Amino acid sequence: MEFEPIYVVDGARTPFLRARNAPGPFSAADLAVQAGRTLLARHPALEHRIDEVIIGCASPSADEINIARVIALRLGLEERIPAWTVMRNCASGMQALDSAIANLQRGRAEVVLAGGVDALSRAPVLFSDAMVKWLSQWYAAKSMGQRLAALRRFRPAQLAPVIGLLKGLTDPVVGLSMGQTAENLAHRFGIDRTAMDRYAARSHRRVLEARTRAAFDAETVALVSGDGRFHAEDDGVRDDSSEERLAKLRPVFDKPWGNVTAGNSSQVTDGAALLLLASERAVESLGLAPIGRITDSQWAGLSPEQMGLGPVHAAIPILERHGLGLNELDLWEINEAFAAQVLACQAAWEDPDYCESAFGTPAWGRLDDARLNVDGGAIAIGHPVGASGARIVLHLLHALAERDLSRGMASICIGGGQGGAMLVENLKRTEVAR
Repeated sequence: MEFEPIYVVDGARTPFLRARNAPGPFSAADLAVQAGRTLLARHPALEHRIDEVIIGCASPSADEINIARVIALRLGLEERIPAWTVMRNCASGMQALDSAIANLQRGRAEVVLAGGVDALSRAPVLFSDAMVKWLSQWYAAKSMGQRLAALRRFRPAQLAPVIGLLKGLTDPVVGLSMGQTAENLAHRFGIDRTAMDRYAARSHRRVLEARTRAAFDAETVALVSGDGRFHAEDDGVRDDSSEERLAKLRPVFDKPWGNVTAGNSSQVTDGAALLLLASERAVESLGLAPIGRITDSQWAGLSPEQMGLGPVHAAIPILERHGLGLNELDLWEINEAFAAQVLACQAAWEDPDYCESAFGTPAWGRLDDARLNVDGGAIAIGHPVGASGARIVLHLLHALAERDLSRGMASICIGGGQGGAMLVENLKRTEVAR
């Protein structure tokens, strides 16, 4: 079945703000609303043509459960416009785009506001089950005697907090954290600490180089927090990141012998990325000038213990459908959950045994480093889980336009053992407005 292309009219994202062991200055809805306001202000004629709002979010707060509806109403969109939230872990933002694509292709919508958001700094700190059980007994107590009995059963250890983010980043089926799955891939493909740190340093270096060209200006919306602070750029990028400095960090997920550290992993971050998608009919009837189009998409499943290889499993069917080799695409975005994970994807494509067993094909070869994450990635920029899938699609289109290139693949690994990928085409050239 032929994939009907869907057009990306425009997109905007907030700076990605690093979590600093305390709630960040913006809620998830705050972030998405600011990105959305700027995006809609650039296209005022489309505000009343939006048929649907779809937002990916992996960790909505208790008062923003259907965060898409909260965002739509706070943006001032008409109440008649339906809004719904999707969750596919790290690919929630990409899933929102794919869900929009499905409705656009079926003719149920012509213009959709879609993307993703997460404020991971505000992930909840929970009571343990033991503490919740004790509290239920305490509030059920009717007499002084019952309350004294409950007090005697109380133990200070019950107050130990449960960190919601850590539970969310641990696979409940195999009992491994996402970092441990990256250690698995490093072991499987012989990726050492030096290679991981070298890749991580490259991510920071490429982001800094991209900033000198204003490569993020077209997509990023500055924020002002309640304390008056101005947030114009992704604040986790380090100009002093080097292999030597990264080598001093201790392993986090497999102590003491592991190689995955905070420095060669993506950062816990708050951020939002929204795109306006339109059907071909809407583009023609409304006289739109889209920046690109999404020409194919694919989802894949694999072992949760090897979840970082999801981009390989999702991208190969697209390549096969279009008769493409790895380096016949101009650019690639592979979300940098971990340096080991990105390097493992490259290694898997090169491994004849892996390709034969997983796909029944010969090895695909080496993906050219010069085509991969050319402006850095989540190790330097950050990974607000719900937003990253939308961010890499948006940035890939801008990166293609800046270089006057044609096609690229955005791909992402997904906790739980899945992968997602989208093939995109640039429709703008170097005159993209900055």
